[in-house]
Amino acid sequence: MTSLLPSSLRVVELTEALAGPYCAMLLGDMGADVIKIERPGGGDQSRSWGPPFVGEHSAYFLATNRNKRSLTLNYDHPRGQEILHRLLATADVFLINQPSPASLAKRGLDPATLCAKYPRLIYCVISGYGLHGPKVGKPGYDIIAQAEAGLMSFTGEPEGNPVRYPIAIADMTCGIYSALGITAALLARERTGQGQFLDMALFDSQLTWLINIGSNYLNAGKEPQRWGNAHPSIVPYQLFQGNDGRYFVVGVGTEVVWQRFTRILGIDKTVGQDPRFAGNAQRVENRQQLIPALQTIFSQRSSEEWLAEFLRAEIPAAPVQTVAEALRDPQTLARELIVELEHPSFGPARSIANPIRLSGTPLSYRLPPPLLGEHNAAILQELGCSAEEIAACREAI
Repeated sequence: MTSLLPSSLRVVELTEALAGPYCAMLLGDMGADVIKIERPGGGDQSRSWGPPFVGEHSAYFLATNRNKRSLTLNYDHPRGQEILHRLLATADVFLINQPSPASLAKRGLDPATLCAKYPRLIYCVISGYGLHGPKVGKPGYDIIAQAEAGLMSFTGEPEGNPVRYPIAIADMTCGIYSALGITAALLARERTGQGQFLDMALFDSQLTWLINIGSNYLNAGKEPQRWGNAHPSIVPYQLFQGNDGRYFVVGVGTEVVWQRFTRILGIDKTVGQDPRFAGNAQRVENRQQLIPALQTIFSQRSSEEWLAEFLRAEIPAAPVQTVAEALRDPQTLARELIVELEHPSFGPARSIANPIRLSGTPLSYRLPPPLLGEHNAAILQELGCSAEEIAACREAI
């Protein structure tokens, strides 16, 4: 079977941290040849984000850089500029996360210049706020996007402070949207023969997470409040605890499930017939009376017993697993969701698999996260550089 993207399709990645590297890794999983350009000496800033480290290697960097080759390059050096442009002349996709239009223009890497010079190139720039608007050029990290896009305002316990989601969801979402946009642009190029420019922003991508919350405000003028582990519009749909101290979640999303739920708890003749809880709207209105009563019942048995009952009754429920438990879960193993690639420094490098499942053009895992500048000589040779030219490039790489 062939991969989704041909191995001849070249992605030049000039990004750091998470959003850009994650996007490039997704494209690499699809089969593209990804060349990661890094600063000589230090490389991608996430190489130093630790602990934990595996030997000298940041576990953070290992998470988002498989299926890539590393080329160190000082593209402010004249020879570095020359190498970059020789590389771009062979590229299908150029991915960069320089936040400032002025910085891009100064280096001749602005969209107008590159798209004119390489008309088939798909050029994607990732930044905190995009390349226009009042906040253009403002520095941006994931936590900044989570704060300004409104997400933190309704995340956390009702009486607590705003809370940052602990995974870099703005970065990851922007990386996913960027990969989606790039593949769409490649498809369009098949029809038109022309490349195009993508202006991707962490703020924009994070704002999409408002989804129904945003709709509530845009269409009904309703601001959200913090609900902790509860749901603003579905009850019960939250965290509970068994008498063994273990937490579990239950989602009662329909009236049919509610009826099964009350039978399992033995309250179908009492709570199940109480008009205060007759429908979801009533349960939402009277959650302060319902939830403590349910928790009192759950405290009579272990979480394992309750979960077994819910499974038999086809009621959506699950234990709150640790990361270790989730990564060892039989479902994780059966779905082959852990990728293992042999790293040249320390042996097996493990990462979370790409969730896309294609029957005819499956994804592939070929290269471990690269050492800094590991592929310098090979890439320069592919660009037609002689041994003498490679030696002359030492100052730039």
